[in-house]
Amino acid sequence: MVNLKINGIAVSVPEGSTILDAAKLANVRIPTLCYLKDVQCVGSCRMCLVEATGARGLVTACTYPVSEGMEVRTNTPRVRKSRKTTLELILSTHKKKCLSCVRSMNCELQKLALEYNAEEDRFGTDHDIKPVDDLSASVVRDNSKCIMCTRCVAACDNQTIGAIGPKNRGYAKTIGSPYDVSLAFTPCVNCGQCVVACPVGALYEKSAVADVWGAIVDPDKQVVFYTAPSVRATLGEAFSFPVGTNVEGKMITAIKQLGDVKCFNMDITADLTIMEEANELLSRLKNGGVTPMFTSCCPGWIKFAEHYYPEILPNISTCKSPQEMFSALLKTYYCEKHGIKPENLYVVSVIPCTAKKFEITREELGEYTDAALTTRELAKMIKEAGIDFANLSDGEYDLPFGEASGAGAIFGATGGVMEAALRTAAVKLGGSGAPLQFKEVRGTEGVKEAEYNIGGAKVSVAVASGLGNARKVIESIKSGEKNYTFVEIMACPGGCINGGGQPYVHDEVRNNIDLKTLRAQALYDYDEDRSVRRSHENPAVEQLYKEYFGEPNSHKAHKLLHTSYCKREKY
Repeated sequence: MVNLKINGIAVSVPEGSTILDAAKLANVRIPTLCYLKDVQCVGSCRMCLVEATGARGLVTACTYPVSEGMEVRTNTPRVRKSRKTTLELILSTHKKKCLSCVRSMNCELQKLALEYNAEEDRFGTDHDIKPVDDLSASVVRDNSKCIMCTRCVAACDNQTIGAIGPKNRGYAKTIGSPYDVSLAFTPCVNCGQCVVACPVGALYEKSAVADVWGAIVDPDKQVVFYTAPSVRATLGEAFSFPVGTNVEGKMITAIKQLGDVKCFNMDITADLTIMEEANELLSRLKNGGVTPMFTSCCPGWIKFAEHYYPEILPNISTCKSPQEMFSALLKTYYCEKHGIKPENLYVVSVIPCTAKKFEITREELGEYTDAALTTRELAKMIKEAGIDFANLSDGEYDLPFGEASGAGAIFGATGGVMEAALRTAAVKLGGSGAPLQFKEVRGTEGVKEAEYNIGGAKVSVAVASGLGNARKVIESIKSGEKNYTFVEIMACPGGCINGGGQPYVHDEVRNNIDLKTLRAQALYDYDEDRSVRRSHENPAVEQLYKEYFGEPNSHKAHKLLHTSYCKREKY
C-alpha cells in the first residue's frame, strides 16, 4: 500500500494506483472529460490536471501514479486557471447550439463550463461548420460539436469495430470514418456505444419522435407501444431516480398519457423467443444439426457476424429478435383478432438499443415495426408532453399482451437469454425437478462459461457481452479450443441494460458506480417477484400457440417468427 495525502486528507491505495484512484477513496472530486472507466484512460483532455509533490509542473490525475508520501492539491489557483483555460479553448472550436442540442442540461462540457465560469468567446469562435452525417439508420454524427476527447473512438475500438477514428494531426485533427464515408457505409454495427460514451452532442440516435407524435394524432392510425425488458430498469434515470430503480408502472402510465395508445409488454415475445429457440436447439441436438447454436436476439451482434464471421451464420438461431417477433405478431394475429387493417396499426417499440433502429429497416424481417424509440427518446416525449413522471401512479399493460414470465424480463441483462433458455430446456429434458436459477451465467463479466447435466445430457454453454469478447469466444470455437452446445452473445458490454439507447450518464457516475450491475439487479429482483418464471409456463404464450401457431417451430411460426442472415462486406 502507498500512503499519500489529497488536499490534506490521508489515504492509502495499492501500489500502481493513479492520483484519480486515490482521490476517489479520499472522496475528492477531480473533473475529467476524456477519461471513462473501462473505456479509455489517456490523459489527453487535461481537465484532471493537479499539483503533486515530486512532479514537474501539473500532472494528469487519471494517468499519473502515486508515490509514498506524495501530497496532491486538486484545487489551487494554478489548477483552476488551467482547467478554465482548457475549457475556453475547447469552447472556441465548439458549435455552441446548446439550447437545441440533444445533450442540453445533460452535457458534461456544459456542466464543467458553468462550474469554472468559462467564457465561451474568450478565444473567439474559430470552427468550421461541418456537415452532419445522418445517413445511418441509427446514429447521427455532428463533428461541429466534437471536442476531440476520443471516447467514441475508444468505445468503438473496444468493440473491435473501428468504424470511426482520428484523422489528420494537430489543429486539423478530426474524428471520422475511413475515406470520409458515412457511418452507413462502414462496418458499424449500430450498437451505439459511441453515443453513450460521447460527453457532448456530437453523436446521438436518429430520432423517430416526430414520426411517433404524427401517428398519435393521425385519426386513421391506431398506435400501440411495446416496451423492452430493460427499459423498466433504466427510464427512471432520465427523471432523477436512483440507478437500478424499477419504474415499470409509471412508464406504462406515462405512455398512455401521450395520447390514445395501448401499451404492451415485450417480455411476452422474449418468452416466445425461448419457446422457438429452445425447441430449435433441441431439434439440432436430436437431428445432428449445426452446433454450437448462437442466440439471435441482438441486432448489433447479428450485423457483426454478417461482416466479420459469415462462416458461422448457419450456427445462429433463425429466430427473429423479440422486437421483430412482437411487431409481426401485432400486424398479423392482433390485427386479425380485432379486425384492424395492418396498414392502420402503427407499431412503436421502446428499446434500449440504437441497433434496433437499423433492424427495422432489414427487408428480410418484413415491414412490421413502424418506429423504434430508444429509452432516451421515450423520456424526451414524456417531458415534452409535460407529464409529471415522478408523481404518476402505476399503470398496467394492456391485454392480451400484458403478463409475461420472469424469464422474459431477465433478457435485458447479459446471461439472461441463456438462463431463460436453460429454465425451459431443463424442464423439457429433465422433468419437473429442474432448477429455476442458473447463477453461473449471471454477472457482468465479459465471458462466462458453465456446464450442466440436464436430463442426463451434458450441456456446455458460454455467454459473451461486448463484441471484443464475442470475437474471443468465436475464435476459441474455430480453433477447436472450446466446444460449446449453446452460446449467448450481446453486442453491448453488460447486455441491453448498457445499450446505446439508454439514458445519458455523466462520467462522474459511470466512473464511480457499477452501472451495469445495479441495472441488472433490478431485472433479477423483478424476476424473483413473478409468479411465473419459466417462458413455457406463460399463459399468454400458451394461448398464442393454441390459437395461432399450433406448436413451436411450426410452418406458421417459421413464416412469422424466423428469418435468415446474409454475408456483408467488411469495408
